[in-house]
Amino acid sequence: MVCLLSPDRVWILFSIIVESSSWRTDLHSRRTSFLPFSPRNLSLMVLHMDRNDYYGGESTSLNLMQLWKHFKGNDKPPEQLGTSREYNVDMIPKFMMANGSLVRILIHTGVTKYLNFKAVDGSYVYKKKKIYKVPATDVEALKSPLMGLFEKRRARKFFIYVQDYDENDPKSHEKLDLNKVTAKELISKYGLEDDTIDFIGHALALHNEDSYLAQPALNFVKRMKLYAESLARFQGGSPYIYPLYGLGELPQAFARLSAVYGGTYMLNKPECKVEFDGDGKVIGVTSEGETAKCNKVVCDPSYLSDKVKKVGKVARAVCVMSHPIPDTNDSHSAQVILPQKQLGRKSDMYVFCCSYAHNVAPKGKYIAFVSAEAETDNPEQELKPGVDLLGSVDEIFYDTYDRYVPTNDHQADNCFISASYDSTTHFETTVIDVMEMYTKITGKVLDLSVDLSAASAAEE
Repeated sequence: MVCLLSPDRVWILFSIIVESSSWRTDLHSRRTSFLPFSPRNLSLMVLHMDRNDYYGGESTSLNLMQLWKHFKGNDKPPEQLGTSREYNVDMIPKFMMANGSLVRILIHTGVTKYLNFKAVDGSYVYKKKKIYKVPATDVEALKSPLMGLFEKRRARKFFIYVQDYDENDPKSHEKLDLNKVTAKELISKYGLEDDTIDFIGHALALHNEDSYLAQPALNFVKRMKLYAESLARFQGGSPYIYPLYGLGELPQAFARLSAVYGGTYMLNKPECKVEFDGDGKVIGVTSEGETAKCNKVVCDPSYLSDKVKKVGKVARAVCVMSHPIPDTNDSHSAQVILPQKQLGRKSDMYVFCCSYAHNVAPKGKYIAFVSAEAETDNPEQELKPGVDLLGSVDEIFYDTYDRYVPTNDHQADNCFISASYDSTTHFETTVIDVMEMYTKITGKVLDLSVDLSAASAAEE
């Protein structure tokens, strides 16, 4: 049996495994044959255990009373904020790229039939204390107030190169091997200014710091193409989509899919302890005096604290507002990226906003988040540049959490541990971690070549 503990991003992983494998299910016995893990077609059971009384672990969505209890220790929010059940506030807010890996996974697994998505209204970047719409094509570059006249022309030429680039067509490479040429060398060919490089690298390619400039340019170009393709998919104001009723819908949708394939889901299981044999291999998980025997455990870092190391801390502010973010064209949902150089930081800051348009708050209310990799012990002061962009707020909560990565040898102990969520407001880095875990567990690389139009109806 495989046991999943506090499945936040783990729901993504096992929804892939379910649909990528040959399963045979007896719904009466709830026993499942899983070929990739079992060459002799032995039965395999998947058990989800969560110490919380709600789905999704750290990536859940809370109603207003739960939110108040989480941050203030009581469940009595002010009446003027509206009805508690109309709120679905994400604890780890993230948008999805419309053409990104997570959307492909959702289509691949069929989870989209349990979900409805809506396009995000705007994508913006911060420059010299002002907010600007992010240009993603040569046409938008010519119209953008981010750049002067001559810089627009240089940027347009660069955007055309990126749009026309085809990894399988040498003619589009212009004699540049992007596996050898660095991103900095590619950009210098077009003579772009530092501020332009800033928004291209951070708001289009979605890098959260500048180390990408010294790396081969191929990944940088692919990231830019993904942004442009995602933007073109719905021809809206941003490349992002977001589920109605918040991200808490995603793990619940997987729970439904898991049940179809005979999986068992157990909430409110306190003090889950992973058990090992004399050789250090996992043999089960104990909770409330009962042990579920298993030969693989998939979990977040909090369940195996001796097999992870701290690599950073995330600071975030959660805000309830009665208006959209100023200077975002009255967008009901938007992302604003504040590049590190604009703030004198080592990494970017992110502003995320959604509202009643996505059914996450009552009519007229907006939920905004400001997040960043913590570089000080004062989150209020550190997040001030992002919070100042929001204007007046009805309520604001500050929070920090540590980030961990696994240090164990998964082949030795059969424990597969996810990394903690980072400060970004998109899922691209999270999906990379999920794909790596999938390969470790199955020994296979997942093929995500899917028909993206398969989910158009749901997303529209």
